[in-house]
Amino acid sequence: MNSGIRFDSVTVAYDGNVVLDALDLTVEPGEVMALLGPSGSGKTTALRAVAGFVRPVSGRVFLGGRDVTDLPPYRRGVGMVVQQYALFPHMRVEENVAFGLKAQKVAKGEIRGRVAQALDMTGMAAYARRHPRELSGGQQQRVAIARALAIRPGVLLLDEPLSALDARLRSGMLAELARLHRELPDVSILYVTHDQVEALTLADRIAVMDSARLRAYGTPRELYRSPSDEFTASFVGNANLLPVTVGEEGVFFGGRRIKVSGQAPGAADTLCVRPHLVGLGDGPNQLEGRVSEVQWRGATHRLYVDVDGHRVMADVRELKDPPSHGDAVTLHFAPDDAVLLAAGGSHD
Repeated sequence: MNSGIRFDSVTVAYDGNVVLDALDLTVEPGEVMALLGPSGSGKTTALRAVAGFVRPVSGRVFLGGRDVTDLPPYRRGVGMVVQQYALFPHMRVEENVAFGLKAQKVAKGEIRGRVAQALDMTGMAAYARRHPRELSGGQQQRVAIARALAIRPGVLLLDEPLSALDARLRSGMLAELARLHRELPDVSILYVTHDQVEALTLADRIAVMDSARLRAYGTPRELYRSPSDEFTASFVGNANLLPVTVGEEGVFFGGRRIKVSGQAPGAADTLCVRPHLVGLGDGPNQLEGRVSEVQWRGATHRLYVDVDGHRVMADVRELKDPPSHGDAVTLHFAPDDAVLLAAGGSHD
């Protein structure tokens, strides 16, 4: 079992256009690593380089310490699940799950047991004789996962596996994937997504990709609480990014002095504070402004407040009498809840 993944300065290009630029990244054995980023960021290309579907122009790919850069996909021993399930419509569920085992020339007597085990693990044992057209989208995706697990891979590659599902099914499948991770502690999982919730929910670590390059990586908590730059702050959760000036006398936003715990990472020109950490009413680091929009979100109200021409978001607990458009309000946030980001990013 080839558990663990290492990208050693992997670069992929098509017709001279670099789509993955010198990626250095390690996924430890048993770890779930989410590749998070917008379309065109290079995350799916990285996954396909592991699977063997694209060939790096430079750099090497290692699985379980073994250089697999020159190996064809079928010799890498990885399981892969894609967005559109890719089930064979003419085959029953059990035949779909057995497909990879037959390709590996596993003994017939062993195939039956491994198919049953994979279907049981994904909760699909009762559907073994059905065709894909007789299943819901969520059930089809479970079959695709069972097929990937049946070959007992050391590495499982998941490429936007939940994006075709509706919100309710997606939530249920997230729970199922988390359960599978607990039951398969030795399998390394590389999970490609553009969905922040999926990455924060499942991943042990997140690698943030943008414009073919790795921008940041760390645990979900690290990236959420202490992002390294504006892109990471805005892509890993919602963020207020406010332009500030930092000098010997302190941190200033729009002429107001802002108290921030800790020190700036060198030169800083942006203050980051998460919307749920912004309160309504008097408190430390007060900001006065006017409401431009109010959104009711069930348990909370999202307030958009114009403060000196800058939009500040505040997620406050559901209000019986929320402010209206144009109302003057006061916001506040604690010094411990603000992070200074290094200079060099752009402001909205």
